[in-house]
Amino acid sequence: MARFLRPNIRSFVTSQLRMSSDQLGELGKGAGKGGGGGGSIREAGGAMGKKQAAEEEMYFKRKEQEQLAALKQHHQEEIDHHKKEIERLQREIDRHKGKIRKLKHDD
Repeated sequence: MARFLRPNIRSFVTSQLRMSSDQLGELGKGAGKGGGGGGSIREAGGAMGKKQAAEEEMYFKRKEQEQLAALKQHHQEEIDHHKKEIERLQREIDRHKGKIRKLKHDD
């Protein structure tokens, strides 16, 4: 029957049949009788899904802690660098003040 219909009507009819079928579930998901490749454990629910969700949560918390630690270390290095620069510039200022005093004394 489908080969006698025009192509656009044929695609409409097949999509309607697919949507009205209660056996398919979501294509590509593990849910439903005719689903695709199995889906993820987390979508299936139950103890395994909860375990995976908890492991993911721990993973992201650990990554966040690592990033925060790296950021703190970076900021501390920046602070130390700027302190050294301040000290260097202060020595430079003192040196120039000494030159100015020497020039005033020589006059």
